Order: sequence, then C-alpha cells, then structure tokens
Amino acid sequence: MTTAVVTGTGVVAPNGLGTEEFWSATLQGRPAITPIDGYDTTGFPSRLAGQVRDFDDAGRLPSRLVPQTDRMTRFALAAADWALADAALDSGYPDRTALGVITAAAAGGFDFGQRELQNLWGSGPDHVSAYMSFAWFYAVNTGQISIKHDLRGPTGVVVAEQAGGIDAIAQARRALRGGATAVLTGGMESSLSPYGMAARIASGRLSTSDDPERAYLPFDPAASGHVPGEGGAMLVLEDEAHARARGATVLGEIAGYGATFDPPPHSVRPANLGRAAELALADAGLSTDDVDVVFADADGSVEGDRVEAETLVGLFGPYGVPVTAPKTLIGRLCSGGAPLDVVLALLALREGVIPPTPGITPGHPLDLVSEPRPFHGTTALVLARGHNGFNSALVLRGRGKDTSE
Repeated sequence: MTTAVVTGTGVVAPNGLGTEEFWSATLQGRPAITPIDGYDTTGFPSRLAGQVRDFDDAGRLPSRLVPQTDRMTRFALAAADWALADAALDSGYPDRTALGVITAAAAGGFDFGQRELQNLWGSGPDHVSAYMSFAWFYAVNTGQISIKHDLRGPTGVVVAEQAGGIDAIAQARRALRGGATAVLTGGMESSLSPYGMAARIASGRLSTSDDPERAYLPFDPAASGHVPGEGGAMLVLEDEAHARARGATVLGEIAGYGATFDPPPHSVRPANLGRAAELALADAGLSTDDVDVVFADADGSVEGDRVEAETLVGLFGPYGVPVTAPKTLIGRLCSGGAPLDVVLALLALREGVIPPTPGITPGHPLDLVSEPRPFHGTTALVLARGHNGFNSALVLRGRGKDTSE
C-alpha cells in the first residue's frame, strides 16, 4: 500500500500568515477573535469573528488574478504557493498528470457573490463581472490552483462543512494510492461578509456574545455556540517512496481515516462520531491505546460538546487522553478548520508539545490541555463534524524533525 506523507504546509489563519507564525501564535495562546470590522454589524446578533489581518492581495498574487477571485481563493492560492515551496517540490516535474489538487469548501466566494448581486440589482446585468460565473463557486480554489501551477492530475472538491477538510485529505490519499505522485489538499474559507454571515446566523449555531474572551467556550458550562473564522491550510501529500527518493523532509503520515453520517434531524450521535474514530484507527492498524493526543472538533454548543465528550470518554475513558482545541483562539473555519488542526497535530508530534485550549473551564471529564504541554507522543487523532451530520476522523503519525536522511 502507498504510504501518504505530508511534505509541505501553507497556512493562512487569523493568528498568523505562514506555518511558523501560526504555530508560534497558537503555542502562545494568542487570541485572534475580535469584533467584525469589514461591515456595519448593527442589526446582526453575532458580531465577532476570527479575521485574517495583513494579507496583501497585490503583494501575494499576480495582478491579473485579484479582480477575478474571491478572498478565500486568494488565501488558497497563497497557501498553495507556500506549501509547494515548503515541500521543495520541483516545479519542472515532467509528468504534470501525476500532480493533483483536491480541496474542500463549505460555501464558496460569498464576498464576491454579494458584491456582484448588489451590482445586478442596483445597476443591472451589464455591471456584473464576467468572473461571477466561477468566482463564487465552491470548486474554484481547486481550479485556480491547478491552473496556476499546471497540476493536471486528479482533481476534486469536497463539501461537508467542518468535516470537509479531513475528507479532502483522505481523498488526496486515495489519489496517491491510485497512482498520483503528489497532491495539494486542504480547505480554505472566507464567509464573513453580510451575505455569508446571514446564512451562518440562520443556522442558530453562532454565539451572540460580544465578549471575545467568553464567546467561544467548547466543553465549558458557559458554552453558547461558536464564533466563525476565516482562513485554512493547504498541504502537500506525497507517496513516501517518492518523497524519500527526492530527499524531501517528511513531517508526518496520514495513517488512517474514517467517516460516518447522521442524517438530520439526528445530526449528532455519540455512537456515530465514535465509529468514525474507530474506523480511522482500524485503517491505521492501531487501537485507542496508541493515541497520544486528540484535536477535538469543539462545536461550542451544549449538545454538540456533550456528544463529543461522551464519545471521547467512551473511547479513552474519563481523562484518558490529552484533548485540545486551539481553534478557540481563531474560531471555527468550516472546511479550513480541520486542515489547520492537522498542521498543528503534525507540529505537536514533531516538536513534542501540545498546543493549548486557553480560558476554558471544563464541564466534562476530559483532560483538556489549557497550557502548552510537553509530551512524547507519536500518534494524534483529529476529529471534525460538519453541520447536518458529517463525522470525520484522521489518524496522524509523526516522523520526527527530519526523516530525509
């Protein structure tokens, strides 16, 4: 069987641009949830978000791409550039059909779509950009990355809300097993425009607190929903034999994957979330005793937290394994959230420290990591749930600081 390994990462997050800045800010517990300042939030019940700062469109993208892309696609293109550079993947690789792109997105280009709909109704169809035909589309990140880097191999897009980022990585691993040499994968989101936020508020799952430090409190008795965020991560997955042959540094292995579905209205069930984790562990050839840390989904709702806590206690016992949810610093990023957790998990395994979930008073029998914690783990479990019933789990194995020798 092909072993899928991660050889490059690129991050755009509210608390950092680039993997190292993101990792440093997360270890420090640096929060990035603030009042939304991109539009007038008067009349909106939810007014906080994890917003990406200091992203210079013109400085990071070719000028021709700026007017034809939404903010999420600009993020995705930059993160893809960084991931490919981090992997040192030869841009002149001769067989472009062996290089693919598989991404996840929950909604698409909300900001671009809102602007063009305003042009339509305010000025008429002649004022709608021709780029509207694709810039709003949830698959556009895959297309734009593929075009920019001439990646002609397996391509695709997965739509499963928060779980989609894990599902896209799993699909990339399947592509490697099908013969691809390398696949860019991950998820990226940006839906903090009025149009996008109206859709998210309608779900009834967002916190309405105006206190950035108390708005997103998963597993806490005071939990009242989550805070949205924007950004995500792109990763380069390669066949390990190919990576080693070219002398690449391997960050870690995608060892196991599992997914289940809870059809509405029963969209959260402990048994089915736990089953996804069990499937991922079985796929990796491991048991619960082998897991050293869990990166939790951390829904932030009373019911969602109860389900996940019961799942973790059922798998590992009360206080049985360290659990962390650093997304409380930046918000839930839909399909961009799980790839960021994957990056953090791989770095935690490499560096021997678990990033924290600061400011939470646990209301469940979980060993919730509140401060950076040194450990000597080799295996991490990442969980993600998408609204309306998607459950996904990914098992990661560390490879140490440098396995290229």
